[in-house]
Amino acid sequence: MPASFEILPAIDLRDGRVVRLEQGDYDRETAFSDDPVAVAERFTGEGAHWIHVVDLDGARAGRPVHAALIERIVRAVGERVSVEVAGGLRTDADVAMVLETGAARAVVGTAALRDPAFAGRLVARHGPDRIVAAIDVRDGIALGEAWRPGAAGLETVSAVAILADEGVEIFEVTAIERDGLLGGPDPELLGRLVALGRGSVVASGGVTTLADLATIRGLGCVGAIVGRALYERRLDLREAIAWSAATTPQFRDTDDS
Repeated sequence: MPASFEILPAIDLRDGRVVRLEQGDYDRETAFSDDPVAVAERFTGEGAHWIHVVDLDGARAGRPVHAALIERIVRAVGERVSVEVAGGLRTDADVAMVLETGAARAVVGTAALRDPAFAGRLVARHGPDRIVAAIDVRDGIALGEAWRPGAAGLETVSAVAILADEGVEIFEVTAIERDGLLGGPDPELLGRLVALGRGSVVASGGVTTLADLATIRGLGCVGAIVGRALYERRLDLREAIAWSAATTPQFRDTDDS
């Protein structure tokens, strides 16, 4: 079990609103708020240590679309909570721009799978604690442009190994078939990737209950991204954070001299 376990509430942006997609499908969208900054404030007030912000329009366009809105979110809460940003970050300049707003981490997916050396450059420039690889998995394949039918990708274990060789140390793994459906995570997938020992794994997709969080943590993941379950009040963020703190091993300093 990891020494610490973070719960990352997700804010997915589309047309300036907070939405959730089912299985990454843009035609299966539910809108939850017209005020993403207020949502970020709410999560911060409920005790979040991290917030996961996704520019869905940027992911589809292949470039940041909501840069100004994301900067507003970071400015509003960034001194109290760490913000990571994903979606459409496919150039060195895009990643640098996001990090310069004050975001703690940038998440790259499609571009890193197409060109693992891109991820390597980012890690070398910004450090392994600020660059995350998104591993979006369908049928055992880590996909770029995961929402698009027939999108190209790499076998999942190979993708993690290749990116780890480039210096990536944090992987956010989404089981696309479970994403947004509130049906629980994919323990087989997560356990297999944790067992590789090639980096820290954050779970995403289907996380709904405290039992799901316990399963994920028990597999050795260091955190979980949670979306729809929070918006539909199926999971209470304060309760989940309190659970994480209560189950974190406490280490007592010892003096053997």
